[in-house]
Amino acid sequence: MDSETAVILKKPITGINIAAASVRQSHQTELEAIARYRRVTNYLAAAQIYLKDNVLLQEPLQPAHIKDRLLGHWGTSPGINLLYAHLNHLIKRYDLDMFLVTGPGHGAPANLANLYLEGSLRDCYPDLTFDKRGLHAFVRSFSWPGGFPSHLYPGVPGTIHEGGELGYALATAFGAAMDNPELIVACIVGDGEAETGPTATAWHCYKFLDPAESGAVLPILHVNGYKISNPTIFGTMSDEELLYLFTGYGYQVIFVQGGEQGDLDAQLYGALERAYHEIRRIQRAARVGNRIEKPAWPMIILRSPKGWTGIKELDGQPIEGSFRSHQVPVADAKTNPEHLQLLEQWLRSYHVAELFDEQGSPTAEILQQCPAGDRRMGSNPHTIGGSLRRPLDLPDIHEFAVEGKQSKDFQRGGLDVSSVEQVGKYLAEVIRRNPHIFRIFSPDELASNKLTAVLEVTKRDYQWPVPPHNEDITAHDGRVIEVLSEHDCQAWLQGYLLTGRHGLFPSYEAFLNIITSMMDQYAKFLKMSQEISWRLPVSSLNYLETSTLWRQEHNGFSHQSPGFINSVLNKKANVSRVYLPPDAYCLISTIDHCLRSKNYVNLVIANKQPMPQWLSMDDAIAHCRAGASIWQWASTDGGVNPDVVLVGIGDTLLLEVMAAAQILRDEIPELRLRVVNVTDLLVLERDTAHPHGLDDELFAALFTAEAPVLINFHGYVSAVKQLLFGRPHAHMHRFHINGYQEEGTTTTPFDMNVRNGTSRYHLIIQAIRLAAVHNPVVAVRASERVHHYEYILVDHRRYIQEHGVDPDEIKNWKWHD
Repeated sequence: MDSETAVILKKPITGINIAAASVRQSHQTELEAIARYRRVTNYLAAAQIYLKDNVLLQEPLQPAHIKDRLLGHWGTSPGINLLYAHLNHLIKRYDLDMFLVTGPGHGAPANLANLYLEGSLRDCYPDLTFDKRGLHAFVRSFSWPGGFPSHLYPGVPGTIHEGGELGYALATAFGAAMDNPELIVACIVGDGEAETGPTATAWHCYKFLDPAESGAVLPILHVNGYKISNPTIFGTMSDEELLYLFTGYGYQVIFVQGGEQGDLDAQLYGALERAYHEIRRIQRAARVGNRIEKPAWPMIILRSPKGWTGIKELDGQPIEGSFRSHQVPVADAKTNPEHLQLLEQWLRSYHVAELFDEQGSPTAEILQQCPAGDRRMGSNPHTIGGSLRRPLDLPDIHEFAVEGKQSKDFQRGGLDVSSVEQVGKYLAEVIRRNPHIFRIFSPDELASNKLTAVLEVTKRDYQWPVPPHNEDITAHDGRVIEVLSEHDCQAWLQGYLLTGRHGLFPSYEAFLNIITSMMDQYAKFLKMSQEISWRLPVSSLNYLETSTLWRQEHNGFSHQSPGFINSVLNKKANVSRVYLPPDAYCLISTIDHCLRSKNYVNLVIANKQPMPQWLSMDDAIAHCRAGASIWQWASTDGGVNPDVVLVGIGDTLLLEVMAAAQILRDEIPELRLRVVNVTDLLVLERDTAHPHGLDDELFAALFTAEAPVLINFHGYVSAVKQLLFGRPHAHMHRFHINGYQEEGTTTTPFDMNVRNGTSRYHLIIQAIRLAAVHNPVVAVRASERVHHYEYILVDHRRYIQEHGVDPDEIKNWKWHD
């Protein structure tokens, strides 16, 4: 270690500790009111877990008052209540536009208690009134059939993040703050949650948040020391270690800690005051043109005992301050008299009679602690993004037709272009027209995926200084955010959409699987939202999946996985959509449709390499609206009475279908073909199972009722089998499906088709065998032709081993009428 480095390491790094005594002196009345408010919320959190009756403790607690199924999580609730109370006061002091993202899993009893007191719950659920009846209904509804679950969900007002899966609360909060300059999103990160990979990357999110055009996020790391049954990593770290860690991330760290209730209240009051003014200082500097180069945004590290204010000890074992308080500290209160007595002592320790009036309403001084109207965190307009959403100003897609190659002048298959490159030009115009409500979130693959046209109208967003020679591609106000974390991209987009905006997530196909569970959670959020009247529709979550398995060039087997399709298909029909447009115009039409849609998870799959253009723009629009159609111009005699139906689903797989069709038409004209392309995968499902599904009559009209059907599919065969199952005209002996078989390596593009049995020659061999059963003219030549194409396949392997490229007849193949 050189001497200069040693000096740097020895230089002290200091966090901020608030002097509780001075804060307590100057704000004593306010702090007492906050402490009183916390007593109510802590009582209500505990009551929700345990009580189904006697919710005001107006009579001795009896086993009959206890819920039969004790579900919920107490341990994290007191810390959430502490923070919620103080955030309420901060909002009132400065009339803030603020809401809360709660990261700790299963903290709903605390959130619900605060939402009940502020009246946001009553606005959505009119029976949850401020009286005995309403209070009883509220307490009973928690973890009750048809009531509120133990984690947040769309039925809880103020929620844009469930917490059902730990890890991405912080990044979601940053997505919500983007392009909302007056908004502050407070985000509680639990110390168990902080152990996850998504949270680890999310600490860097502020480096993509422009203080001039966007709002702010206030991260609050809540360290209570324990997970379900183990200490947390952060709970075992010293203040010094935490300080070095988060100072290294770039934050100004403010510590709040102490065992005395008054100390925590006083410290947190001062900490939030300091954090707020520091946020405004950073923003003001940027907004007057005096931007701070590397602003140290504030974050709070709050240490409070797990299960604080609850039972101290049970059967000789510590409860408060230990993992035993994580869920239900007293699990057998209904059957154990001694434990019931302990529970009653705990509940009565909050002095409920002082907090509610005779009618069962929280006292006026309690209710006065809550902000009013839209300033309530559960009623902040940003948390109902559908109320703020406005449609994108989208261009006419005809403007993006390649000149001279549409309508009557269009030559089918005569032009090879990159579909993704063409849609990049469309997206550039979308950004130009919508500079403040549309963003692209990409895991550092924009250039690789040929979407660089968007960089002609915007730049990549980054807030910290960049190395020399990068200034021309990055900017503080860029509309493209690239980071090598699919988790961050997903969470940013979720936060952005749920607060009323629009976006796109392009990615390598293989690596969307990284965020499969996050997509699952979001799809569930949308599904539930559609069942709640006050949840208004938001813009769809749009994935553009490219760099597909069929053209991985140098990357090889590790980059070959289409499994995200299967994951999306497993979601509810009113949420999931999967599109495989066959060419550039169909891709542009599809993306245009997706950007107009609401409340869907749209998966669009397109190869980035140059491919033939099959349809004019007008034909592409009509084809995409239908979802699937017979390409009469590619079929024998318009596709009437076919021996075999050839179906392409996915651009690369369709190319092989088209090549097979042309070879068969030229070399075995007696074999009658119908060529079908499916661009909307869900048309294969029955109309009773999915709104895009074809009814049985239209399905039979498309695929015939009897002819064998040979499908060349982009992904795993199981996906198509799943969709066809149960159709009367889709017996598996008639439908033959080719797809990805987990065979791949670093090889030529065509060899990927050969290895997986999806090549034109495989299709030809299959078609001949199927047709020969019913067409005696084809049968006469079947054996000779099948062996001929089998020989070509054998020779192909020899050729690429010798030359390293596909044969010219493959590379240079063109469609001809």
